[in-house]
Amino acid sequence: MPSHRYRDVYQRVSVPLTERAWPAYRITAAPLWVPVDLRDGNQALAEPMDPDRKRRFFELLVTMGYKEIEVGYPSASQTDFDFVRLIGAERLAPADVTIVVFTPARRDLIERTVESVRDIPNNVVVHMYTATAPTWRNVVLGKTREELAELITAGGRDVLELAGDMPNVRFQFSPEVFMLTEPDFVLDICDRMTTLWDATPERPVTLNLPATVEVATPNVYADQIEYMHRNLARRESVILSVHPHNDRGTGIACAELAVLAGAQRVEGCVFGNGERTGNVDLATLALNLHAQGVDPMIDFSDIDEVRRTVEHCTRLPVHERHPYAGDLVYTAYSGTHQDAIKKGFAEHRERAAGLGLSEREIAWEVPYLPIDPADVGRSYDAVIRVNSQSGKGGIAYLLETEYGLDLPRRLQIDFARHVQRHTDRTGTEVAARALWELFTATYTADAGSGPAAAEIPADATIDEAIGVLNRHGCPVEVLSVTHQSVVRADSDPAVAYLEYRTADGAAWAVGTGETASHATIAAVLAAAAKSRATVLI
Repeated sequence: MPSHRYRDVYQRVSVPLTERAWPAYRITAAPLWVPVDLRDGNQALAEPMDPDRKRRFFELLVTMGYKEIEVGYPSASQTDFDFVRLIGAERLAPADVTIVVFTPARRDLIERTVESVRDIPNNVVVHMYTATAPTWRNVVLGKTREELAELITAGGRDVLELAGDMPNVRFQFSPEVFMLTEPDFVLDICDRMTTLWDATPERPVTLNLPATVEVATPNVYADQIEYMHRNLARRESVILSVHPHNDRGTGIACAELAVLAGAQRVEGCVFGNGERTGNVDLATLALNLHAQGVDPMIDFSDIDEVRRTVEHCTRLPVHERHPYAGDLVYTAYSGTHQDAIKKGFAEHRERAAGLGLSEREIAWEVPYLPIDPADVGRSYDAVIRVNSQSGKGGIAYLLETEYGLDLPRRLQIDFARHVQRHTDRTGTEVAARALWELFTATYTADAGSGPAAAEIPADATIDEAIGVLNRHGCPVEVLSVTHQSVVRADSDPAVAYLEYRTADGAAWAVGTGETASHATIAAVLAAAAKSRATVLI
């Protein structure tokens, strides 16, 4: 690997920050989340959203509680322009939702952008951007620092001329590729914009500082944000925003550390869609706060419906291992994980009962599950699934939750061996129904109508049954019997788990019946039926 071709970001951007405060802070309140799925995320789709899908996505974002939404790039396409106009014409946005539109620093495109929002009664943010980093200045724009500063300022003057008299409009500036721009230069440009646009606490300017291409460890981005936070002019009149990408796979960490460093606003996409490796994932950010006891201010209580809508609109699947939203993120196959989760659920129920509270009212402390799946609308039925890596705890959990069976520990161990042989042979996952069928085939049996069975009355005791079996040459030594009541409409109310010994060794049998006695006799007959003397039964 030719690693020598690449330079450490510290050599390219030296942040003049010798002491930093952000490592000592904690996030105690949610920032302003701004989804950019309809603009930035839409541009990253092989097939951009049509008007119907854009409208459905917008309505989802409103329903979830987002209060500022970037809705498009009106000068880039007729579809985007028409959609922004539709928001105004049909009053699609509630009064408390701010609409953001995006434009380069070019007069004709700014004019088109401002025209698209003229009929929107809501608060509107006109978001102007220009790339500022050296490589972009030199290779893409062909501008010196001063020439680029004048281009940006000219764009800012156009925005002010065209929209400055609109009382519901505020302004936003993004120095694209902020993370690779010299700190003194980007600070100067941002201060020019807040001065030009006369930022005040009543009409603040949003300064959005993107990690357009993620190039460094998250602490570097945090240092860059804290430097700007400390040194910006008119800081009380600035909404400091970040827009992390995920090129290094640490976009979440960059956003969280940036908030610690002073960012008040985070742009991203609901499930991290975007160019290349994507924008920062807002669902993960929000639910990370939820898992720490901080209200994320966004409703993910039906995360599967959110995911279905996003997948429909973007035609991109959400990965099954995606944090919080993936199909398998609340699922355990590992035997040790399953055992811990099963015990955790049991302890949680007991703790709630002991306090006289519901399970949803007490602190969540279940191993391997950072949040209660029910918080995001997931049921518990898929938390534990069985394959060749699974252990007795997961198997027992499925039989208990699906069929009401609370297996004795030694029976759990015994059945796990049968399941292991089955999964090793088939190489597939075992669903709850197949698990049940394997269990009944292993431990229950039709007692038949042979002479031994015929001699055992329905109300016999276990000793009477054993005596009959012994007389017919089918000795069964009972080691233990455990009874359980089952409350299921499709099941007998009593279950007996019988551990026994025959000439073949120790084994288990299970019987069901109207009473514990009936279930026990059924288990004894099942034990005999599975011994070598089955023919006598």
